[in-house]
Amino acid sequence: MYKTLGTHNYYIYILTNKNKTVLYVGFTNNLKERLYYHENPEAHSKSFTSKYKCCYLIYWEHYNDVDIAITREKEIKAWRREKKEKLIAQFNPEWNFLNNQI
Repeated sequence: MYKTLGTHNYYIYILTNKNKTVLYVGFTNNLKERLYYHENPEAHSKSFTSKYKCCYLIYWEHYNDVDIAITREKEIKAWRREKKEKLIAQFNPEWNFLNNQI
């Protein structure tokens, strides 16, 4: 489908708002840059993450294969919140904001 040569980086990530009441699942090939755009949403003021102030990284997964990453993103997006919360808790039990670790 999207096969290319070489090593590539793809990320599935989950953001939340300050009170941890909203979850957003996203996909990117540059997690640091994408976080910058979520933290500075001026150009995308009508986006879901801007509207709900979701800019706090609480979960991420890394892949080298874009097809696997896209499939995984769709899988997680389809889950109910409870299942997403369990996934986050396994990776980040305290639900710490991880933006500065990327």
